[in-house]
Amino acid sequence: MPVCRPLGGGVYEVRTNLTQNRIARILFYVDKKSRMVLLHGFIKKTRTTPDEDLELALSNKSKHQKGLR
Repeated sequence: MPVCRPLGGGVYEVRTNLTQNRIARILFYVDKKSRMVLLHGFIKKTRTTPDEDLELALSNKSKHQKGLR
């Protein structure tokens, strides 16, 4: 699996391996000013990204974009 992959809606997932066989995930997007905005992070326990984590990231993206005006 790649270190970084698109999840849809302009949100990407980057992963890293931690100690004790854990895998951390950070969901992010790149805003209009070319900044990487971290939206949500969690320890992944399944092969797929849980819907609720993606929904939270999309909600945080929307809130961030509204504040950029």
